[in-house]
Amino acid sequence: MSVRRLAKEQPATFAFSKETVKKAEWWIAKYPADRRQSAVIPILWLVQKQEGWVSEPAIRAIADLLGMAYIRVLEVATFYTMFMLEPVGSAALIQVCGTTPCMLRGSNDLMKVCKDRIGPKQTLSADGRFYWEEVECLGACVNAPMAMINDYYFEDLTAADLNQIIDDFAAGKTPERGPRVDRINSAPEGGALTLTDPKLYDGSAAKPIKKLPNTEPVSA
Repeated sequence: MSVRRLAKEQPATFAFSKETVKKAEWWIAKYPADRRQSAVIPILWLVQKQEGWVSEPAIRAIADLLGMAYIRVLEVATFYTMFMLEPVGSAALIQVCGTTPCMLRGSNDLMKVCKDRIGPKQTLSADGRFYWEEVECLGACVNAPMAMINDYYFEDLTAADLNQIIDDFAAGKTPERGPRVDRINSAPEGGALTLTDPKLYDGSAAKPIKKLPNTEPVSA
């Protein structure tokens, strides 16, 4: 794993929104009073949902809220790669899986689209609307190649698919998430190939259970 550091340019201040405070209090209430620090991960996530990334002032605010040393919150934020430590695109954060199954199925083509349209790896576009990075396995190998864009998976992608998705986000649209081929979730492309007989599911193929003969209990 590469070293993860905070962005060089940081905002001067950070403030929790009312909605974030409400949700943070809900998380804190899940733990005993002397264990409120256990809420650090969900609150970091709430801050990221509010701002798009986790800044140094936000880390300090979270530490003050939970009664933690600043370094302890920094350790958590820099350990988990789900926390973005620099500003991301206002329209889309594109995380392309580059692990073996996706690589074999064409993830390099997807990364080329990102490089051509956004910039080098881990780059914010010039207009500030798009950010992309290569990530490790996202657990959707059956649907390779794929990318997580903002909060959702976009699967079975081609370079043309990704180009269209970027166009849609740029136009303020919400592209349909999920597979880009004829399948439901991770089901076989084109539909099921085995166990297709309806009788297997409507009960008509079930054999009646034979009644066992009455037997007297065996006495000791």
